[in-house]
Amino acid sequence: MVSTARIAVLLTAVALTLSGCGGGPSPVVWAAEVCTALRPWRAEISNLTSSTQQQMTAQTTPAQAQENLVRLLSGAAAATETARVRVVEAGVPDADQGEQVATGFADSLGAVRDAYGKAEEGIAGLDATGPADSFYDGVEAVLATLTDDYQRSALDTSSLDSAELNRAFDEVPECR
Repeated sequence: MVSTARIAVLLTAVALTLSGCGGGPSPVVWAAEVCTALRPWRAEISNLTSSTQQQMTAQTTPAQAQENLVRLLSGAAAATETARVRVVEAGVPDADQGEQVATGFADSLGAVRDAYGKAEEGIAGLDATGPADSFYDGVEAVLATLTDDYQRSALDTSSLDSAELNRAFDEVPECR
């Protein structure tokens, strides 16, 4: 028969073990996971930017340009959603303002995803069968709106000041 004192000791040990696991990942682990999630996204966005620039200077028909741009923007929206999901899966860091920072990252990526989706719809909605100049003027307007939407979606860090997370992002190799 197990004594009451022994049960109390076991329950205390279990409680202490669980209380140590109550928070989210450490700031270093969380920063590494976030940066790992963002690395392929940044590469995709870089490819989008260079491909869009090439597309805008290439000798293609408006219909070809439209198809290519819609595909590029769709890929950027999908890559952004993948990054957003991976950031959410990283959890909430066990740090001052961890919840706000984690939510801010996810919300910012969601807004970027939506900006790409809106641009994709805008390009798809242009008349690619009419005059080329009109089509490319429309593309320019859609991409200008994308730029504005993208800038508005940036994470506002002015109210987020977590020394632990700042240090973690500076320290982990995944963020360099």
